Amino acid sequence: VQLVESGGGLVQAGGSLRLSCAASGSIYRVNTMNWNRQAPGKQRELVAAITRGGSTNYADSVKGRFTISRDNAKNTVSLQMNSLKPEDTAVYYCNTQVVLLGSGNREYDYWGQGTQVTVSS
Repeated sequence: VQLVESGGGLVQAGGSLRLSCAASGSIYRVNTMNWNRQAPGKQRELVAAITRGGSTNYADSVKGRFTISRDNAKNTVSLQMNSLKPEDTAVYYCNTQVVLLGSGNREYDYWGQGTQVTVSS
């Protein structure tokens, strides 16, 4: 299974970016899809999560500014980031739990390569 992320870049404070992640491979079902981030010198943290049914969860620091969404037919997840702040600067990683074809109901955890988001003040 491969996760390919896109949409990172440099933006001024107050601006917006949209991250996308597409999962491909021998997939039977993609369950929870997450966006995590890691800033320099800090631990990786969960930013937002969305279940297959569409239930969402956000870190307190991004509530009201970020929106996670998914397309189950395309195995994609997006993160719309508005009102960006310099403290949102980090490498953003897509992470999913996937049931593979022929694996029964066992879940496997996959990570993307990361995409850099830089917010200038």
